[in-house]
Amino acid sequence: MSRLGKLHIDIPQGVNVEVKDNIVTVKGKLGSLNKDILPGLNVKVENNKIIVEDFEKTKTSNMYQGTMSALINNMVIGVTNGFSKELILEAREYKAQLEGKNLKLSLGFSHPVIIQPVDGIKFEVPDEKRVIVSGIDKQVVGLIADKIKKLRKWEPYISKGIRYKGEKVRKKERKTGV
Repeated sequence: MSRLGKLHIDIPQGVNVEVKDNIVTVKGKLGSLNKDILPGLNVKVENNKIIVEDFEKTKTSNMYQGTMSALINNMVIGVTNGFSKELILEAREYKAQLEGKNLKLSLGFSHPVIIQPVDGIKFEVPDEKRVIVSGIDKQVVGLIADKIKKLRKWEPYISKGIRYKGEKVRKKERKTGV
């Protein structure tokens, strides 16, 4: 039996949760999110708590129970607090700046890279070496941040590239000539 799926999700004040036609809708101060209910599950809202039940009692529906519970919990956190990821550009020539809502990155290519935000995503540039991606959907924030990070992968020999704040990166020693 799923340990996460058995736990009830508390609904904070200011958050409205509806379950209609196999779709869970969570509305809060930052926006609203929708998610389809996975097969073999039933979602109920009782006494200010969200309960995810496994009515099929199969191995896959048991796995889905924990996944669905975690997804709904992330939706509740997203509409109340939101999610953000901070990226650090580590190289002398790497720079970031905002042009309207778009993010303009100078990463040593012959052209600047311009990234347009999708719905619900906001870019912040506190200084030219840091980029903060924020939004209410945890999955979309992670995908956009990973897309930016993959533009210049971390180079362990010269300590150059894009990394997450707090990420442990390894520096390797270069080969020595004989």
